Order: sequence, then structure tokens, then C-alpha cells
Amino acid sequence: MTALQIGALVLVGVGSPVVVLVRDPLRQAICFGALGTSLALLFFVFQAPDVALAELVVSAVGLPLILMLTLVKLGEIAAEEPEEEERE
Repeated sequence: MTALQIGALVLVGVGSPVVVLVRDPLRQAICFGALGTSLALLFFVFQAPDVALAELVVSAVGLPLILMLTLVKLGEIAAEEPEEEERE
């Protein structure tokens, strides 16, 4: 096993608990994107470029983007609710 492979494994091993321990959903989505990028690097280092590309698209770009857009939409909905309660 090369030093690059060990480094990639350590990066994933350190990044995984960070995603779980972060409490803010926005920061958690960002950390998950970084973890997805490190997983893609891990797959690339272990000579699986097709899996690395799929991981990069799904975990590093797609899912964090969807989570962030959802959080923005939930924030907009939460901002509108008090106005509706005051009218009643």
C-alpha cells in the first residue's frame, strides 16, 4: 500500500465522523460534500476511476446541492409562517 492510499484512507476516516458530529444542517451538507470528494479521491487512488466519477457527481455535488436548496426553501417557509399566524 502506498503513502497516497494511506493518506486517502486517513482523510476519509477523519472526515466521516466530522459529518456526523456537526450539528448545523448547512455545515453538515458542506462537510458531506467534502467527504464525497475525499471518497472520490480514495476510489481514484485505488484505481476505480469510473466509481470515482460517479461518487464525485452524486456525493460531492448532487446531494449537498439538493440539501442546501431544501434548507433554503425550509427557511423561506419558516419565515412566512409567523406572518400568517398574526393575521388570524
